[in-house]
Amino acid sequence: MTESSNGNGQDSGRRAGLLDQMRHANESSGRNRMARMNRQPAQAIRQAVKFDELPEYKRVVAQKIGAQMVGIDNPFYRSHDRAAGATTVMSGKEFANFASYDYLATNTDPLVNERAKEAIDRFGISASASRLVAGERAVHVELEQALAKVYGVDAAVCFVSGYLTNVAAISCLMGPQDLVIHDEFIHNSALAGIKQSGAARRLFKHNDVASLEAVLKTLSSDFRRILVIVEGVYSMDGDIADLPAFVELRSRYGFWLMVDEAHSLGVLGASGRGSFEHYGIDPREIDIWMGTLSKTTSSCGGYIAGSQALIDVLKADAGGFVYSVGLAPVLAAAALTGLEILEREPQRTADLRKNGSLFLQLAKDAGLDTGLATGYSVVPVIVGDSARAVQLSNELLEDGVNALPIIHPAVPEGLARLRFFITCNHSEAQIAHAVQATAKRLKALEERNFGLGSIDMEKMMQLLPDIQTAGKS
Repeated sequence: MTESSNGNGQDSGRRAGLLDQMRHANESSGRNRMARMNRQPAQAIRQAVKFDELPEYKRVVAQKIGAQMVGIDNPFYRSHDRAAGATTVMSGKEFANFASYDYLATNTDPLVNERAKEAIDRFGISASASRLVAGERAVHVELEQALAKVYGVDAAVCFVSGYLTNVAAISCLMGPQDLVIHDEFIHNSALAGIKQSGAARRLFKHNDVASLEAVLKTLSSDFRRILVIVEGVYSMDGDIADLPAFVELRSRYGFWLMVDEAHSLGVLGASGRGSFEHYGIDPREIDIWMGTLSKTTSSCGGYIAGSQALIDVLKADAGGFVYSVGLAPVLAAAALTGLEILEREPQRTADLRKNGSLFLQLAKDAGLDTGLATGYSVVPVIVGDSARAVQLSNELLEDGVNALPIIHPAVPEGLARLRFFITCNHSEAQIAHAVQATAKRLKALEERNFGLGSIDMEKMMQLLPDIQTAGKS
C-alpha cells in the first residue's frame, strides 16, 4: 500500500468515526426527548385561527358595511390609463390630478424615459440579487455619488424601497440598549424600524422643540445611543420641521439627528436641495439624511446620506441592503436623471413653490381648513369625519378633480382629510377649480350632515354576521 493510499484510508476512517459519533448523539438525544414526551400529559390539538375570524378582518368588513349603508364607493385603488402627473386619465376621462408625488414633473420627462430605456438595453430589468452577491452596476454608484453631492456629505446608499430604508437603517443602528425619540407625526416606516430595533421609544409633540427638550431632560444616562427623528416636510400636514432649533438642541444633548426628506427633496431650498438649503444649515450637522426616490425623482426606492462611516456600516450590516436585491438599474437610471433635472432646472422648484402658495391662499380664502400647511408640496383640507372625506373625494371626480382621502387609522378620527399634492405643472386654473369645487362639495355635505353620525350602528351590527357569512361562501 502506498503512503498516499494509506493517508486516504486514514481520512476515510476518521470520517466514518465522526459520523458514528454524530449518529450516536442524535439517537441518544432522540431517546431522551421521547422519554420526556412520554412523561408529559397529551396536549390538546391546536387549531389555527382562520383569517376571517381575525378582529382585523372584522374591522375591514365593518368598514365596508358602513360604506354600503351610506352609499359610499371605495375611493382607493383607482385605475389610471396612463402616466399620472398634474393630470391623469381614468376610464377614458381626463382629471386634474392632485394625488401624485411627481412634484417636479420628472415622471413623464422625455430625458428620464430615454435614460431608463438605455438602462434596460444595457443592464436588463433586474439587479438579479443583492449587490453583495450580484455585484455593482455603474448606475448604482453614480446615483449614490449624486445623492451625496446634493446633500454635501461623504456618501450615500440606496435601498429598493423607501419604507424599507427607514426600517433597515433604524434597526441596524439602534438596539435594545438604545433610545429613539421622534415627532408624534413621524412616518409609519420609522415606527416599524424602531419596533424592529428593540430600542426604547419616546415621542414629543409635533414640531415642538421644547417638548423634545423636556423628554431629553428626563432621560437616564444608561442609554448607549440616542436617535431623534423628524421630517423635513410632514406628509400629512404639509408643515416643515424647525431644523435650526433641533440642530441647536443636538449640540447640547449629544444625540444623532435623522431627517426624513421624503417630501422635501426638490421642494425646499432655492435649488430644491432640501431642508438644509431652506434654512442655510451646514448639512454635516445632521447625522442621517433619509429620503425616497419615488417623489421628486419619480422612480422607486430610498436612500441614506451622511458620513462615509455611516454608509459603510449600513452597507455591511443593514439587513434591508445586505439581504435584499439591489435597486433595479432602470430605476437607478431614472432617479439619477431626475437629480440631473433638479440641478439643471431650479425653475421647476420655483414653480412648485408658487403653485403651493397659490393653492394654500385660495383654500384659506374659500374657508377651507388647511391645518398646519405652509404651502409647499402638500396641502391638506381637513374634513373631520372619515365618511365625509371619502364621499368628498368621490364627488370631486364628477368635477374632474382627483384627490384622495386620508382617514382613520392613518389619522385620528375627527381629523380625516383630503390631501392635495401640488406639482410644478399644475396650472392656476386647475388649482382654482380644485379649490372651488372642494369648497362647494364640502359645504353641501356638511349641510346634509353626511358622515359617520348618519350610520345606523344597530343595523350595521345586525348586518355584520350576514356579510361575514357571504365572504366565506
